[in-house]
Amino acid sequence: MELPAAFKTKYQHLLGDEAAAFFASFNQPENSGFRINPMRPVPDDLDLSDPVPYTEWGYYGKVSGHSLDHQSGAVYSQEPSAMFVGEVAHPSAGMRVLDLSAAPGGKTTHLSSFLQQTGLLVSNEIMPKRAKVLAENTERFGLSNTLVLNENPTSIAKTFPAFFDQVLVDAPCSGEGMFRKDPDAVSYWSTDYPAACAKRQREILTEAVKTIKPGGELVYSTCTFAPEEDEQIISWLLETYPQFEVVPIEKPAGIIDAKPEWGNGDPSLKGAARLFPHLMRGEGHFVAKLKLTDPISDTKKSHRQASNVSRNQSHLFEDFAADYLNFKVDSHQLMAFGDQLYLMPEGTPSLRKLKVVRPGLHLGTFKKNRFEPSYALALALQPGQFKFETAISETDWKQVVHGDTFTSDDLPIKKGWVRLICNGQPVAFGKVVNHTVKNFFPKGLRFKAY
Repeated sequence: MELPAAFKTKYQHLLGDEAAAFFASFNQPENSGFRINPMRPVPDDLDLSDPVPYTEWGYYGKVSGHSLDHQSGAVYSQEPSAMFVGEVAHPSAGMRVLDLSAAPGGKTTHLSSFLQQTGLLVSNEIMPKRAKVLAENTERFGLSNTLVLNENPTSIAKTFPAFFDQVLVDAPCSGEGMFRKDPDAVSYWSTDYPAACAKRQREILTEAVKTIKPGGELVYSTCTFAPEEDEQIISWLLETYPQFEVVPIEKPAGIIDAKPEWGNGDPSLKGAARLFPHLMRGEGHFVAKLKLTDPISDTKKSHRQASNVSRNQSHLFEDFAADYLNFKVDSHQLMAFGDQLYLMPEGTPSLRKLKVVRPGLHLGTFKKNRFEPSYALALALQPGQFKFETAISETDWKQVVHGDTFTSDDLPIKKGWVRLICNGQPVAFGKVVNHTVKNFFPKGLRFKAY
């Protein structure tokens, strides 16, 4: 790979004797990885022989986006170094967590693996198209405790002052750590680019810190080597907000201390972590964890989001639930967006004035005099929560994801909704009419599986 001359001069100066090995790493193959979804059965066909050492769910290797394992949400493809960020965050069950710059969803799905559908996970993306991809990935992973927003940090700070137990800021950055994975990133790098990114990062953090409650945590990460965006940002944060203290990160072999001399010299900066591709199997990353000791914002009482479901909508869903669901749904947690029905996470605050992409679990759509369950619900339900389930073959699965109907002589009902399960993984709902299963796999997601 041809690196910019100014980039090489900069890191020759910073790394000294290590620079040659650092530059050589850019000509080595990138490392691919995936995480298994702990809320799903582990697929039998996965190669789990090469685990990522710092997370129980991560493995080196590639998973096809057109595989059953991927489509069903049993796995999520993620670069191995990026997995360290979620591992450092490691939220506890019941926490309120904000993933501020969340698309495409790797870190959100990782955080959710720790939360196990408890607490509240607010996953935000400022770019509308990327927010849509984020919502699709949270649905595929089967998340029911997650709100997806398309907002800016200022609006979120106003809505959620001193609200979250943990905030993750995976900051937009110069992307130096991704040069090997994304060579196009080299083309827009310049000597001034890290400083421009650092300005934006300070602006984002100025708002993000307002959302953390006392005793809460901030996890800051980038995929760049630039000290301007890493140690110098944490230095600025500690100087600007003395209420923060660095939480030392445990570093497995190959992951090293951050460098105080690249910041303001504060020895506590050593507690942050650097991931260099010449020292470990992954791309470049920086991660810091900080604890807030005293509030930055005044807490305001957050009003719970009220249900807005009409009486007719409520009756239609209740009829569906009585026929098909083996669990009770709290009517106070239901929210309608037009003809779409969602189940809000417990304790969802008022979403007024926010651009909401997904206010919880998408339950389905109101049609004329009936309710039609969603693809997201099919993937989110646990075994036994839907009254009618049927195992299908991989051949049938290929027909489902392609949008075709199929027939079967072994169905639990003659007419109505059935949840389709292939190799132990939920894949979609189908509608049975006698021995034919009509296809309800979303049109925009259909593909030809080989």
